[in-house]
Amino acid sequence: MQNTSQSSILSENLAYWTGRAAGYSEVNQAELSTSQRETWSRCLRSEISRRFPGIPPEQLRVLDIGTGPGFFAILLCEAGYDVTAVDLTPAMLEEARKNAGSLAGRIRFLEMNAESPDFPDCSFDVVVSRNLTWNLPHPDRAYAEWARVLKPGGLLLNFDANWYAYLFDGEAQAAYERDRVNSAEQGVWDQNVGENFDVMEDIARRVPLSGTRRPAWDLNLLDRLGLQAEADEEVWKRVWSEDEKVSFRSTPMFLVHARKVSESAALPL
Repeated sequence: MQNTSQSSILSENLAYWTGRAAGYSEVNQAELSTSQRETWSRCLRSEISRRFPGIPPEQLRVLDIGTGPGFFAILLCEAGYDVTAVDLTPAMLEEARKNAGSLAGRIRFLEMNAESPDFPDCSFDVVVSRNLTWNLPHPDRAYAEWARVLKPGGLLLNFDANWYAYLFDGEAQAAYERDRVNSAEQGVWDQNVGENFDVMEDIARRVPLSGTRRPAWDLNLLDRLGLQAEADEEVWKRVWSEDEKVSFRSTPMFLVHARKVSESAALPL
């Protein structure tokens, strides 16, 4: 059973991301309308084909956890994969369906909590996620559940960053502030400037990963869950736009990729 604090974070997350849905959708729309579309698509296809060489995309079931406005789901569907996309926020799913356009009918969009996906064991060949884990009240539970729904031999791809480390570390705070100055001076779109960021900072102070050193934490947990995991801490160099490299310089994105080695992996922690 969730305690009051945990339940509060979930409800606050839902309210915050409901309010951010339209604005966050604009971020995804910008990615879809630029070279970022092909950059990210190439990255995802490369990671998946490396794990499943020679297997046609249509034979692989992919779960996009925390799809938001649907960016990964759209790219994966375009590439031919069998895609299911889930999110806690109905407003995000509405944006995702709109952004998918003619592809919307080929993607299963479902309202679902990332920490408790309602799928049978061993349902998917691949689980993908971007910029979600840091925001969860129980990231350990989420990882265990994502591993549970993976088939033996399945692949987990999680793109994330130490987004709110600056709330807990003086050097990180100084670097974060330099990013704001550099973004303004270079005239790039700074996604960390806008309304209600104080609300998310308040939530970030109360979730467990904001002050945690990652991806070391992720690798340790996945090892305990029985998955073979490694991290690419320079993936940001491949997938970020030039503006993102300025705006998010102090919080480089990493990729955790893990393989489920057997059906008995991912027992409860």
